[in-house]
Amino acid sequence: MFFSKKLKKFENLEHCFFSRKNGFSKELYTSLNCGFGSGDKKENILKNLSLVSQKIGCKDELLITLNQTHSNKVVHLKNIGSIKNKLLGDAIVTKVKNVGIGILTADCAPILLYDPQKKIIGCIHSGWKGPLNGVIKNTIKKFKELDSNTDNLFVVVGPCIGKENYEIKADFYEKFINEDPKYEKFFNKTMNDKYIFDLRGFINKKILDLNVKNIENIEMDTFASQETFYSYRRSRLNNEKDYGRCISVILMT
Repeated sequence: MFFSKKLKKFENLEHCFFSRKNGFSKELYTSLNCGFGSGDKKENILKNLSLVSQKIGCKDELLITLNQTHSNKVVHLKNIGSIKNKLLGDAIVTKVKNVGIGILTADCAPILLYDPQKKIIGCIHSGWKGPLNGVIKNTIKKFKELDSNTDNLFVVVGPCIGKENYEIKADFYEKFINEDPKYEKFFNKTMNDKYIFDLRGFINKKILDLNVKNIENIEMDTFASQETFYSYRRSRLNNEKDYGRCISVILMT
């Protein structure tokens, strides 16, 4: 369990970037696997999610996650009547209290957001595709539509894959450079004509470009920390048949 120092200061807020530890799942999924997209036993995932609900302080049915597709779609939960689980999207924004909104990750970055003035919370699932296509921009836009000012916004980027372990091929690199040549600074060429990609740096640049200055990073590498986090890329490298998903949650009381 990992926490933002800045978000911890707000008494009306609960949040956590959960690790893979202290759950009920076995073998590849040991142990706090919260992803129904995995091949883990459903009963174990449900027990894990119930444990997360207890820790974060909400009813099991009010722990809301998405059907994530690396899109730029933002789900706005307007009121308690609009609360539904597994809606299609990659970000959630809400003013509704006592609802835990969560993101599932296994190398992608979970991002938690809070405006203490307007009492708005949000979360974003951010791999490379989402921010490139505008999921961070669309989330901040939704905050603004709800009368939020970026000067008051706190944004926390959680554990994700570190650039030392994010090796990619030339076509990936070219996709970014074709979008904007300035993105070159997030890549370093390796000895074998491949590149390493700074996902965290790219995400931070996207946030800064939206005039958000209050950014915090939990600098942990999910690929390198096998005992602590699940990692899609590590599972592929080790020829494992599947992998679990960590959950990150924020709730307002």
